[in-house]
Amino acid sequence: VQTLVCEPKAQKEQTEVCTPAQFRVLAVDDEPINQQVLANHLAFGNYQVTQAFSGEDALQKIEHGEKFDLVLLDIMMPRMSGYEVCRKIRDNYLPSELPVIMITAKNQVADLVEGLSSGANDYLAKPFSKDELLARIRTHLNLLNINTAYGRFVPNEFLRTLGRESILDVQLGDQIQGTMTVLFSDIRSFTTLSEGMTPKENFDFLNAYLKHVIPAIRTNNGFIDKYIGDAVMAIFPKHPEDAVIAAVDALKQVAIYNRDRQQRGEFPINIGIGLHTGTLMLGTIGDEERMDGTVISDAVNLASRLEGLTKKYGASLLISEFTLAGIVDPGKYQHRFLGKVQVKGKKEAVAVFEVYAGDTDAVKALKISTHLDFENGLHYYFAKEFVEAAGCFKKVLAVNPEDKTAKLYLERSAQFMVQGVPEDWEGIEIMESK
Repeated sequence: VQTLVCEPKAQKEQTEVCTPAQFRVLAVDDEPINQQVLANHLAFGNYQVTQAFSGEDALQKIEHGEKFDLVLLDIMMPRMSGYEVCRKIRDNYLPSELPVIMITAKNQVADLVEGLSSGANDYLAKPFSKDELLARIRTHLNLLNINTAYGRFVPNEFLRTLGRESILDVQLGDQIQGTMTVLFSDIRSFTTLSEGMTPKENFDFLNAYLKHVIPAIRTNNGFIDKYIGDAVMAIFPKHPEDAVIAAVDALKQVAIYNRDRQQRGEFPINIGIGLHTGTLMLGTIGDEERMDGTVISDAVNLASRLEGLTKKYGASLLISEFTLAGIVDPGKYQHRFLGKVQVKGKKEAVAVFEVYAGDTDAVKALKISTHLDFENGLHYYFAKEFVEAAGCFKKVLAVNPEDKTAKLYLERSAQFMVQGVPEDWEGIEIMESK
């Protein structure tokens, strides 16, 4: 749908549009006459203009999902000054993401300093000419395009986590340590799939798949650290629950993608996701000529190992006890305890949980109905009462024959009944490190 730009109305409301618009500009000024002047000037630049007549109105438009490329912001407004508005914008947007040009009759050096200190990219003093306004806007939109291009390779969230405002501010060796959640996902049997496709078909397939699942990560406060073939590694710097929500949503998006594939006569795909929350270092490595952002931590290794275990357990999503502990109300997500795992060479074992909230309704119903028998089976198994454990897992499989984890524990119980239990056995799964 083509967007058009109209003459602004005198009353205080959002401008409609009557000519093709390339960029969206939010003009914030409480005076209708000033808004009219800005609209007249911007008409020469072919910009789509949205008017806000107060700071509160401007923030509401930005916070409710309207996409703007640049903000023209008057300083002297009632209730909330332009300085305050700019500071609130910077709580969510870097200067490289959403440039702000302050416009004011105040032209003292102190005013300029305060404007830039509050997060403005530029400062335009009244009276100004049309050509000066349009030149400033063009400059910042060109920079925005450059920063947007960089953002495809170095996420803005990465910069924000490092405390940098622009890719130009990043230095070799920049780093920050904190508790974050790592998501690691992989397509099952991708090598087999790829062998039947041409190189172009491989890239088209991966990009179509990623187009479905990546928005789930971004909309839940995560960012992509790297793509490794068909694998995705993402970081969630705020709350572990963000990662769980993203993973569940990603699985649901894969189901939608599979419906599209089946309509085209293509085989559905399955993915596995591992989540672990722990201390990690995020920073830059390399040399002065070529550096890259990366994450260094055992948390990455464990998240990757958990993703690998999804194949063994027949699960879509495995999370560690540390990720589960970060969820305010774990009961919102259907989950079950699967046991403890230990990465080879590490001392600590970690409890692993399957979250099946992203599975199909039919699978969820089966796992909910067998939850008690499965839980009792694990209790007997770790208590070395393998006859009772086997009985419980048989009950699970009678209802849900496809429960791969129940099959695994039934086989182990039978094996221990026949061969006995090693003296040092603690029921811990040992995983190879990367």
